Amino acid sequence: MDWAPLWLSLQVSAIVTVIVAVTGTAGAYLLAKGRFPGRGVLEAAASLPIVLPPTVLGYYLLVLLGRRSVIGRAWEAATGSPITFTVTGAVVAASVASFPFCLRAARAAIASVDEQFEQAARTMGLPEWRVALTVTLPLAARGIVAGITLAFARALGDFGATLMVAGNIPGRTQTMPIAVYDAVQAGDDGRAALLAVVLSAVAVVVLLGVGRLGTRDP
Repeated sequence: MDWAPLWLSLQVSAIVTVIVAVTGTAGAYLLAKGRFPGRGVLEAAASLPIVLPPTVLGYYLLVLLGRRSVIGRAWEAATGSPITFTVTGAVVAASVASFPFCLRAARAAIASVDEQFEQAARTMGLPEWRVALTVTLPLAARGIVAGITLAFARALGDFGATLMVAGNIPGRTQTMPIAVYDAVQAGDDGRAALLAVVLSAVAVVVLLGVGRLGTRDP
C-alpha cells in the first residue's frame, strides 16, 4: 500500500492551516471590526470558494497562476519553478478553498465578543492592536480554532481545485482525494475503499473536535 498520497495530503493541509489561520483570522478581524465602504462586497468575494463549483474555482486559479499569467511568470522567474502542477499549486488551491471556512467562523466569533471588555481595555490606555491581541482574540479563540479546524479538514479533502491546479502526478502532486479517484478509475476498489475510510475517519475526528469546541462552557 502506497501511503505517499496520505503524507502529501497531511503536509499540504498543515501548510494550508498555518496560512489560513493567519490570513483568515486577520481578515475576520477586519470584517468584524472595520467600518469601510464595500465591506459586504469584500466578504462576499472572500466567501465565493464555498459556493463556486470546485472545477470552476480551479479553472480561475489555473488562469490566474498559470505559466502564461503575470503571477505565474513572476513566480517562475523568482523561484525557477512554476506554481501549477507542483506541490505549491496544491497548497495554493487548498488555501483558497479553505480560507472562507476559517474567515466566516472567526468573523462570527470576533463579532460576538462583548464590546464592554474591549472598551475597558481601551480605558486602561491599551492601543488597539493590544486590545485585539489580549482581549478580542482570546475571547473569540474557541470560534477561531473551530474555523481553523474546519479549514484543515477542507484542505485535506479538497479535490476539484487541487486536481485542476496541481494535477494528478503520482508521488508528486497526488493527494488522498485524487488517489481515491485514481484508484476507482483503475478499478482498484480495495485501495479506494481504504483511502476513503482513512479520509472519513479524519473527517469524523475533526467534526467531533469542532462539536466539542461548540458545546464546551467558556
